[in-house]
Amino acid sequence: MIRVLLVDDHACFRQPLARVLDDESDISVFGQAGTVAEARPLLDEADIAVVDLDLPDGSGLDLLQPLKGFGANYKALVLTANANIIEEAWAVEAGASGVLHKTIGTDDLILTIRRLAAGEEVTPLRRQVEMLRLASRMRDHRRDANRSIARLTPREIDVLHLLAEGLKDREIARRLVISTETVRTHMVNIISKLGVESRLHALVFAVQHGVVQIPPMDI
Repeated sequence: MIRVLLVDDHACFRQPLARVLDDESDISVFGQAGTVAEARPLLDEADIAVVDLDLPDGSGLDLLQPLKGFGANYKALVLTANANIIEEAWAVEAGASGVLHKTIGTDDLILTIRRLAAGEEVTPLRRQVEMLRLASRMRDHRRDANRSIARLTPREIDVLHLLAEGLKDREIARRLVISTETVRTHMVNIISKLGVESRLHALVFAVQHGVVQIPPMDI
């Protein structure tokens, strides 16, 4: 009997899927969880954990690493509605044996679970290597970005926050009680430190790496 743990915060998806899997003579859904915290105590009882990535208290990736520690008999299958190549790369690096989109048919999902339980690879080795290389490149890029961000002064970060609000140089100068020329000097320094080409690229960089957020528009 293949013991399956389902981890998904949408009960309206998870519970019907559990019933479908339980109808199979060789599959048993022994546990269900809607959060990372609920899933952790159940991991060591699973032959295969079917895990969503977007959970209320964290990422499904947080559950993959512990499964690797249980040995080769334990497998993790990511089943997500938002799968893209970057998430796939992080999932493969974290230990996922496969990454599937929720649009997959139940017959294909059942077949994948059986193949994993039989020790088969569901992700070709070449694809795994590609994803591991991509994850390594993304980590290098993140490290370089963090180094660039660390070079920013508190005042330069203030300027980026006000730029994110859509303020012009004169308005930023008024808010920070500095001259317009000083604002422009800060912008030149920001662009240089982040290694970008313009203030717009600097703002995009800052948003992508969590330095600032774009405030919601008033409707």
